Amino acid sequence: MSDLSAYWALAFSAFTSASLLPGSSEIVLATLSYKGYPLLLLWTVATLANTAGSVLNWWLGSQLNRFADRRWFPVSPAQMAQAEHWHARYGRWAILLCWLPVVGDPLTVIAGVLRQPLSSFIPLVFFAKGARYALVLLAAEQFLPTGG
Repeated sequence: MSDLSAYWALAFSAFTSASLLPGSSEIVLATLSYKGYPLLLLWTVATLANTAGSVLNWWLGSQLNRFADRRWFPVSPAQMAQAEHWHARYGRWAILLCWLPVVGDPLTVIAGVLRQPLSSFIPLVFFAKGARYALVLLAAEQFLPTGG
């Protein structure tokens, strides 16, 4: 795999991992780290692509409200009220949990539904996703032998 295609594979994996689709960006990141790719560049590509995927989730969430009156809409009015209450209670800072498995990606969609401003959403998501990828790289460096 060429250097450029490795970074594209990481970006694709990180982007799709931020969506509601299953992904394995941590495995790709750790593997490329093992193979000796520069850590800062790996971290940057993964964090930017994963953040971009979360922005896509935000946008999709922002478009969902126009379908709220449809029978097939996946969220009941009671669930929407609960999400709004939760957002009012914890505010924009709750998006820092977007790095968590299972609940993190839906949080980014909910932020869009509730119209969290992108000016606060993007930096918080970037920080949370970047911290997760830094921990993945740290763990890979600690527990995997140098690949070279």
